[in-house]
Amino acid sequence: MTVPSLSEFQTARADARPVLLSGGAIVTMDPEVPDLAQGDVLIAGSRIVAIGSDLRSDPEHAMVAASALRLDTRGCIIAPGFVDTHRHAWQTQLRRSIPDVDDLGGYVMSTLAGIAPIYEPGDMYVGTHLAALTALDSGVTTVLDFSHNSRTAAHSDAAVSALVDTGIRGVHASMAPHFGDWDHQWPADLERLISASPGSRDSLVTFRLAALATDEIAGPTVAYGRELAAVARDLGVWTSIDAVFGEASSAAILSWAEQAILDPTLTLIHATGLTKEAWSAMGDAGVTVALAPTSDAQIGLESAIPAIDEALAVGIRPGLSVDVEIALASDMVTQMRALHAIQRMRATNDAYRGIDAAPKIGTRDVLDFATLQGAKANALGDVTGSLTPGKQADLLIVRADDVNTMPLNDAVGTLVLGADARNIDTVLVAGAPRKWGGRLIDVDLDRLREEVLRSRDAIRRRAAG
Repeated sequence: MTVPSLSEFQTARADARPVLLSGGAIVTMDPEVPDLAQGDVLIAGSRIVAIGSDLRSDPEHAMVAASALRLDTRGCIIAPGFVDTHRHAWQTQLRRSIPDVDDLGGYVMSTLAGIAPIYEPGDMYVGTHLAALTALDSGVTTVLDFSHNSRTAAHSDAAVSALVDTGIRGVHASMAPHFGDWDHQWPADLERLISASPGSRDSLVTFRLAALATDEIAGPTVAYGRELAAVARDLGVWTSIDAVFGEASSAAILSWAEQAILDPTLTLIHATGLTKEAWSAMGDAGVTVALAPTSDAQIGLESAIPAIDEALAVGIRPGLSVDVEIALASDMVTQMRALHAIQRMRATNDAYRGIDAAPKIGTRDVLDFATLQGAKANALGDVTGSLTPGKQADLLIVRADDVNTMPLNDAVGTLVLGADARNIDTVLVAGAPRKWGGRLIDVDLDRLREEVLRSRDAIRRRAAG
């Protein structure tokens, strides 16, 4: 792969000069736009203009392609950026501090009851900033930050500012804290946040309401129901609902259906251990689902089996999510691989025991979940999630000739089972470079490290005192 320098690329963008990614394998994840073993992607500004085998010879695009700055991407795969549908970003300076937490109760008491109440706005910024940069480094171009520590307006402002400052496509999902003192400004303060944003569909940061499925963990204030549904409707935003698992959540889902507040504007997170009746209602309502494969399996949420078969059985193709870095991996490749292995293990084991087995999913399925379906769950399906002319240029250039990816035989298989963050050479968000030559840009790692350690140590001191 030979490319112009970063400064040349940025100069071309500043001059409104188009960019041509040329010669790489292309994985579009758009059913209407075929993959190419070798081809071109033409970008103008923030958007994808065209995809083809040789755009410089295409009469419709030849003139623009000829004037473009050309990036030679031979030996690489061009693919959509990954989309994370649910990550609690504020906790990140405490990542992997409870790697072997045994159950949800252990996480809730140690983190949401023990640590969250002593977070200051500055800590919210540092944790969210680190999470977003880590996401970009591993190829996640869109992240939904389920920000459930909105103690004050300043806490929320800090979380939003952190997303903005990284240049990631972010969805700030706002929820009140589970425990401890707070200003009770939520959910009313969400209107202020939305009003203060540019408001355009092209804005990198958008907003939604966040809630829990029931009042079992944190009481009725944050439990989804008529009141919060009305808030979301009045604000014109979608709602992400966490802790959706078990019999209580199943009953809640059926209740929402009866109240006509179970609809396509809801994203239900986890969805483990739900009844068949709840799944049927979800499928009928057209909700989206955000699975958290490593969270369900490692922490042991309800059945501990990611609900992929249940979702597919009612026509729901889910998005994927990281959940909590305080105990889990940070990247979407891990989520794809975990789900791929767990579902196929489950199907094989069912067949071995003589039980009717669900069809096995494949690598293209999990890549679809990690890109296009995630974008749909984040209410951004018409903006990102696939390489489609007219969509935003949120994409990855992944080296397929490195020691762990060569030789390139199957591009989708390589993305899911072979590549990782070290192979991601370039990350573009809305056409702007966020990673270049294998390194995050505009990031002072020494300064970042100092800020993260300072925040972590201060949190620990306050917790001990």
